[in-house]
Amino acid sequence: MTGGGLLVAGTTSDAGKSVVTAGICRWLVRQGVKVAPFKAQNMSLNSFVTREGAEIGRAQAMQAQACRVEPTALMNPVLLKPGGESSSQVVLLGKPVGELSARGYHGGRQQKLLGTVLDCLEQLRGTYDAVICEGAGSPAEINLRRTDIVNMGIARNAGLPVLVVGDIDRGGVFASFFGTVALLSREDQECVAGFLVNKFRGDVSLLEPGLDMLQGLTGRRTYGVLPFRHGLGIDEEDGLRISLRGTVRESVVAPPVGADVLRVAVCAVPLMSNFTDVDALAAEPGVVVRFVDRPEELADADLVIVPGTRGTVRALEWLRERGLAEALVRRAAEQRPVLGICGGFQILGEHIEDDVESRRGHVEGLGILPVRVRFAREKTLTRPAGEALGERVEGYEIHHGVAEVTGGEPFLDGCRVGQTWGTHWHGSLESDGFRRAFLREVAAAAGRRFVPAPDTSFAALREEQLDRLGDLIEQHADTDALWRLIESGAPRGLPFIPPGAPA
Repeated sequence: MTGGGLLVAGTTSDAGKSVVTAGICRWLVRQGVKVAPFKAQNMSLNSFVTREGAEIGRAQAMQAQACRVEPTALMNPVLLKPGGESSSQVVLLGKPVGELSARGYHGGRQQKLLGTVLDCLEQLRGTYDAVICEGAGSPAEINLRRTDIVNMGIARNAGLPVLVVGDIDRGGVFASFFGTVALLSREDQECVAGFLVNKFRGDVSLLEPGLDMLQGLTGRRTYGVLPFRHGLGIDEEDGLRISLRGTVRESVVAPPVGADVLRVAVCAVPLMSNFTDVDALAAEPGVVVRFVDRPEELADADLVIVPGTRGTVRALEWLRERGLAEALVRRAAEQRPVLGICGGFQILGEHIEDDVESRRGHVEGLGILPVRVRFAREKTLTRPAGEALGERVEGYEIHHGVAEVTGGEPFLDGCRVGQTWGTHWHGSLESDGFRRAFLREVAAAAGRRFVPAPDTSFAALREEQLDRLGDLIEQHADTDALWRLIESGAPRGLPFIPPGAPA
């Protein structure tokens, strides 16, 4: 028997599809429903490695956590990792299969993947009571509809009802809802069951006349109005760029335990990947995290992080162009703390041989760490565990660069020289004991009277966040109607809204 399903689409990118999907998943699992997340195709530089060594989007890994199940490649069969403005690495069922331009992908390759995507969804629906699918961008991207495998393409082929989410905080939500439906073909419109308003501020009664008019115009109801709440974002995924100062989610953090705060500056390198590595630091009372792009912004930082990137050589050039490279070399010589993660670790090394990612051949690194990097065509995808600073550490690795460490002290399969650390391990700072030990070392080197909180549990904070998302759905959506959608599909006889699009 095939389990129920629902596709959460959005009027735009970043309308709230990921958090709504996670919230529905957490609400369902609390009702005793065996549920799984699914996103057919994801464009993201923020990825995760499953236990079987498959690379998927971090948002789907977090949604799996919302479902209290282990993430697998089935939950995100196609992952696109941008390498520039017009090309991406294509990761299929967790493994890279090549690099394609946007024209090459949408020109034929994408549609050929529809069968694989539908097979993955069918396997999940055969195992779980319900599968909550997330769309991408907008379902009304009519220029891409012919090859679509993530929005209406999969909804039509898999018989999924569609719930369209709109971010009312941006304005124009009624026009966005109406226009989204009106730009779909008659056959696609039959799948669109209704709407969900996200990030509403104020008195809902003032919104209700508009919702009634929207139903009169479209014949489709609104399944809930979710209020605006700070600190509810799960791991971001879409787009090539992130805000230099707005990435760390807003949340209420306890006051510092010690007399001083600890200032962390993250170099906002191009094609930054897995910037969520610093979320665990931002969750620590007394740790202030900011993203920087100028050398003067490193001056008062107690710790500088050079993060992962999908373009190591390009990021290295960017650091040199901006004067940040010189500032990092000077900082390391002064024994002021620097941490390089993945691509950032490679940048801190002596030289890079890259005939794979940038195809630039031999490139000199910053020479801070005794490391030589050679890019291999095979991607390393592992979930390592070990010990550092006397504490147990777990992480995950996603990289083409193979590091040969020729000196320094061992550190998470990388090395440490003085107050500069380098490792390929993403996610290591989520290990609470290690994070506290590392921050104590940084504070001592920086001369700060900072004391890590003794009881911060990053895993517990994430669970609380997912429960808050589940609470939003339970308290502000019509859950009985949602369950009917999941179980029985879109209502029959929904009206066609002209002009529509060609079938």
